[in-house]
This record gives sequence, C-alpha cells and structure tokens, in this order.
Amino acid sequence: MYSKEGASTTMITEHETGLGAMSDQERDLEERASLAIDNRRDEGLEGLVGNLDAVIIATEPDHLVPSVYELLRYTGLSCIEAFFEQECQSYVLSIPGSASVIVRSRDSPMNPFIEVNKARMTGPLPNTRLETFVFDTKNLQDYVAIQKSKGVKFLTPAPIESDDYSFIQTAPSRFTGNSLGFIEWKGKGRIYVPKTGTSITPDIEKPTYRHLQNISVLDHTATRVRAQDRDAAILEFVALTNYHYDFAVYVKSLNSITSVARRDTDDFAMVFTSGITPFTNDAESGPTEKFIQNYGTRVHHMAFRTENIEATVEALKKDGMAFLLDLIGSEKEGLKQIFSEPSQNTLIVTEYIQRYGDFDGFFTKSNVERLTKATEKQ
Repeated sequence: MYSKEGASTTMITEHETGLGAMSDQERDLEERASLAIDNRRDEGLEGLVGNLDAVIIATEPDHLVPSVYELLRYTGLSCIEAFFEQECQSYVLSIPGSASVIVRSRDSPMNPFIEVNKARMTGPLPNTRLETFVFDTKNLQDYVAIQKSKGVKFLTPAPIESDDYSFIQTAPSRFTGNSLGFIEWKGKGRIYVPKTGTSITPDIEKPTYRHLQNISVLDHTATRVRAQDRDAAILEFVALTNYHYDFAVYVKSLNSITSVARRDTDDFAMVFTSGITPFTNDAESGPTEKFIQNYGTRVHHMAFRTENIEATVEALKKDGMAFLLDLIGSEKEGLKQIFSEPSQNTLIVTEYIQRYGDFDGFFTKSNVERLTKATEKQ
C-alpha cells in the first residue's frame, strides 16, 4: 500500500527520511512488533480485543462543563448521557460510527494519574489529561486472566460489573502515562452509567451550527512519548491490543518521529510522537521533547475526520476557534489537516483532517513536518 508520496505505509524508508542510520532501528522495531503479534496469538489473545470504544478525558471540577461545551461546539459530538458516581461526574459524547468521548471530573485526592500529570506547566491543572483508551472485548474474563499471568497490572483486582457491561483498566503506563481500558458489553445497548452511578439528564446544549455536520468520527490521537521510550510504548500497546505497528515518519530537522499503530485501515489509529534523540535542552531538542518537559507524556491531540474542510475551518474561526497554523496539504496530495490551539480546559489540541478520493496513505511527510513545526508555538 502506498501513499501519494510513494511511501510504504509499513515503513518510511531511509531514502525518504534522509536518515540512513534509522533503517536498522526501524527493522528491529518491526521484527519485535511482529514477534509481539506471534506471542499474542500463542497466548490466546489474538482476536479478543476489538476497536476503540471510548476515550476518557479527566478535567478539574470547575473545567468540566466548559470542556464538554468546547467539544459540543467544535466537533460533531453530541451529549447522549450524563451521570454521577460517588465523587465523580461524567458526560458521554458520541456520534454514530465513532468511539465515544467520556469527559469526567473527580472531586477526590485519589487519582492514579496524579504522578504522570506532573510537569513544568501542569500545576494549575493537576488532574487534567486524556487518561484512558477503552477497547471492546468479546471475553473480558479470558483477557484479564491471560494478561495477569504476564504481569500486567490493573487498577482493580477484578472487572467492574454493571447491568450493561464488565470493565477493567490497566495502571497508567510508565512509557505513555495512558491507561488502556477493556469493556465487554452484555447486550446491544451502550449505557455507561455504572451500577453505583445515578443517571441525570444532560444539561449542556449543543450549538446547531451547520458546519458541525462536516465533522465526524475520531480518526486518531497522538501521544507524546520520550525518545528512549518510543519502542517500548509501541510494543506495550501492541501486546495489550489487536493493533500492529504500521509505519513511521522521521523529521530530522525537528528531532521528531511520528509512529502509527493500526488495526484495520478504517479504524481508529494510535499515533506515538517522540524525539529521535532524548531531551538535552529546550533550544536543541525540538518541539516534541520540549512538550514532554512542559506537560509530561500525554495525548497531544485528537483528530476528527472532516468533510468540506476549508469552509468548516473558516466557520470554526468565526466561532472563536484559534489555530496553530493555516490549513495545510491539498486535494492533489490527497490530504488536508490543521491543528487548533490547545484547549485551556483539557490541554488537548484538536485536529481536523480530510482525506480525498483514492488516497490510501495515512499521513504525508510534508504535512507531518509542518504540523510538528507548528507545535513549537506551544
């Protein structure tokens, strides 16, 4: 499979990156990722985990409603559910065909993510991050038993049960700071209210802007990881899901690698962005490693598929959304993308992305370079 730039989607080659020394590293990672898939199959894990079901974003209590309203105002998501549980309040946002976005706040000092949230710039928002990626599974009991036998740590000793689902999540990763959750639905319904929760009527209205109809499903997210942890982060994710390592784009001038893991072509993709070499100082280490110094390892952006992207972006600008750069790419290249400025409520950048016609790549190298360059402004 090839993109419009002729780059194999299984690996960006040394000729395309201008980094001959990196080809051995890529071959090693591909071999180790292939071995992880073989191990998955031998252990009985292959096929147990499906596509992304939801992401969970945590905010400070006073930022919860503004965070939900931002997502309603600037994406195609609608609020379909809200509930209280103990010291936590949650809103569930969804759109057909997409993973849901669950926005929550916890009014409790018990936060398993508190340590990974600490960095130079996160002091005012100590509980804020995209915390958890929740994947569906057809047999949670078997999945948990196998992963526990391999030493995987979960936040609860057993799955949490409700009338509608069984759910468990891993402890935050020491490589990404993210947790992976796994949910087995007991019926056809999708009701996230836990057994101990109380359902409430959602009280935040979505604006009725026509351009929001152009913004659809969650396409991918990108997590910033340290250069020295890049391979470990990818291999950990492959071992815990049914995803495979797909390809990487190296941007030597910015000391950055963008690596993509996918399950199937049209599914949600998990992107990992790291330095090529570890952080030394702000001036020389590039925007990816500097971001980690400022905000820690965390999700940098969520990308939503968008149609009629030029008019949509103009409408978003008129409604107050600010962007880190102008719209980049072209229909001829097969792809257009843009980054918003980071949210002051969630710290997350929103990306809008449109792929055209028969474009069968995922990214183009030129777009990756320009998007990465724009994050210097953060």
